[in-house]
Amino acid sequence: MKKFKPVSVELMQETGIPASVILGIAMLESGTGTSRNAKLLHNHFGIVGKNNMSQIKPGHRSVYKQYVTDMASYEHFVELLARKKWFGEMKGNPEFTVWLKKMNHSGYSSAGHEWIKRVTNIINRYKLYKLDASMDSVATESEKWLTVGMPPASDQ
Repeated sequence: MKKFKPVSVELMQETGIPASVILGIAMLESGTGTSRNAKLLHNHFGIVGKNNMSQIKPGHRSVYKQYVTDMASYEHFVELLARKKWFGEMKGNPEFTVWLKKMNHSGYSSAGHEWIKRVTNIINRYKLYKLDASMDSVATESEKWLTVGMPPASDQ
């Protein structure tokens, strides 16, 4: 999962979602990158969707979404969070526990409070919260991420 630390920090800088949340959830949901979903489908977040598992492993089925790359999985995860109605009030907040509670209340995991406990344990065990130290510079920078594809604001 070391190779995904810089990815998580970069996505945090772009979106205002703490890197500890991104990486902690990925570590839990993908078994630190060793799960079948992570290896075959490049799905590090347990996101449900279409895949071609039956072509990859005949006789096998999966409800999880397939991604072209691991990075695509990370990018889709932050996009999903950015679409939540509570995202605007949370963007730039470095408190991972608040993010996990918001995600849990919006139905991210069916495991509920046990899921929060597991992700929190991973974040604390690996000191992932240290990755969130550069969160302060995010709030204004993340504005441009949310306007990708939008015409630039005029400088009048």
